Amino acid sequence: MKIVIAPDSYKGSVSAVAVANAMERGVLKVFPDAEVVKVSIADGGEGTVETMIEASGGTWVEETVVGPLGEPVKAGWGIMGDGETGVIEMAAASGLPLVGDRKNPWITTTYGTGELIVSALDRGLKRIIIGIGGSATNDGGVGMARALGARFLDKDGNELPNGGGALADLASIDVSGLDARINDVTLLVACDVDNPLCGPTGASAVYGPQKGASPEMVEKLDAALANYADIAEKTLGKAVKDTPGAGAAGGLGAGLLLFTKTELRPGVDIILEVNDFDKAVQGASLVLTGEGQTDFQTARGKAPVGAAKWAKKYGIPVVCISGGLGKGADDVLAHGIDAVISIAPRPISLEECIAQGEQLIEEATERVCRLVNIELK
Repeated sequence: MKIVIAPDSYKGSVSAVAVANAMERGVLKVFPDAEVVKVSIADGGEGTVETMIEASGGTWVEETVVGPLGEPVKAGWGIMGDGETGVIEMAAASGLPLVGDRKNPWITTTYGTGELIVSALDRGLKRIIIGIGGSATNDGGVGMARALGARFLDKDGNELPNGGGALADLASIDVSGLDARINDVTLLVACDVDNPLCGPTGASAVYGPQKGASPEMVEKLDAALANYADIAEKTLGKAVKDTPGAGAAGGLGAGLLLFTKTELRPGVDIILEVNDFDKAVQGASLVLTGEGQTDFQTARGKAPVGAAKWAKKYGIPVVCISGGLGKGADDVLAHGIDAVISIAPRPISLEECIAQGEQLIEEATERVCRLVNIELK
């Protein structure tokens, strides 16, 4: 019997690698002769770098970069065990937690994210995976592009200041100094939203308020991004204003499309592809996945559903073992997952669940496997 174990992390509690190990122990208590294949997964959001580096035996890199408010911050990224693939979370350099109570998408910048890309180029990497969730910015990726050597000028030829608000004064874009190495690298961008850059479902209107934008600021930021898109189309010949995903991370999706060779894809699909999940599931009898909390959001493309969709290509049953089940957890049953259970064996506090996480995961996996064994007898 071959069993594939492919969990996300239980965020704030147990890493994806530790979850997989605990599940393996539970499996082997019931099926000691089983072939167990462990694949740690993520969806491109928080924890993706840690998961990919730990699972592949990679290397952690820490840089001091320009944070979203222009102040220096320490940001980590990783090089996978193949030595050729970098993994970056833009939130590490340009994320909302870095601004605290000083949210201001008028001035926040993605410059630090660009510096992390440059750091990967300096190390000669051939492929870069970028997760672009959790941004504090609304600058259309201009800061990122500026770190790569692009210049954004007003009508008098002066460099614009940082932030999305300044794009209202953008008159020209100079890419003559853009780092040529970016053309030799494959960028896979984990993007799980389909918002366009501008308009009522665009970056400013949908995500601006959570980054501190007032209704008046939202309107001005949207107009500024529209001006940016128009100038970019004239300069670069690329239209991104209405492109699905261009509005992700305050328009960083648009910036990556404009200034790099980027492919925007669902985050979990990128991670599964990099980890050769398609090969791993072939011939399996069961796939076990899981996450910290399964609810209505999981069915919208989080890691367990991503893994289930791949497993279903081969008709393999999938069980999701999660830390907790929230409203809409059963929605996943329409998306390739055959059963979903919580690790809690009795009424238990969140603190107890976190403290005993690995043990509870192991015990829940054992219970699942005993039920499977009944079916097999």
